[in-house]
Amino acid sequence: MSIFEFPLSLSDEKVSLRPLREEDFEDLYLVASDPLIWEQHPNRERYQKPVFETYFKGAMESKMAFLVSDKNAGEIIGCSRFYDFNPEKSTVCIGYTFLSRSCWGKSFNRSLKTVMLNHAFQFVDSVIFHVGNKNMRSQKAMEKLGAINSGEEEMSYYGEAAHTNIVYVIHKGDWRVV
Repeated sequence: MSIFEFPLSLSDEKVSLRPLREEDFEDLYLVASDPLIWEQHPNRERYQKPVFETYFKGAMESKMAFLVSDKNAGEIIGCSRFYDFNPEKSTVCIGYTFLSRSCWGKSFNRSLKTVMLNHAFQFVDSVIFHVGNKNMRSQKAMEKLGAINSGEEEMSYYGEAAHTNIVYVIHKGDWRVV
């Protein structure tokens, strides 16, 4: 049985990730308060502070969430996390990701996922992503990464009702370290 190690930081030339802390709430909420970030997400109300508080609480309790920053500008641009590590199946999930609209279309999501995937594949054979079935923007991003659609699954996000998600998988043997 392997152990998944949560790193103190991850980075590349575009993004830097560090563990999320309680004191990050207000700064992260400034990014998350944009309703357009959530327009295709199963929980479209996450831009509202009480709803975002539930998201943030789940992130903190996971103990595997990252604050994501633009490495060059030094600005907070979003959040992501590892979750549901399964040593028997040699899998971990990456998700609960959101990025500022100022980052869209500029390869920040690819950089973020790449550093997380490169780390994960040191410990597991497959990485799973759950994407809302109506979130076309995120589905296209998964396909650009080379993730394979493996079907649908009903899933509840922390403190929220169940939603239908597309399950994407990337296997270690199919991943090219960038």
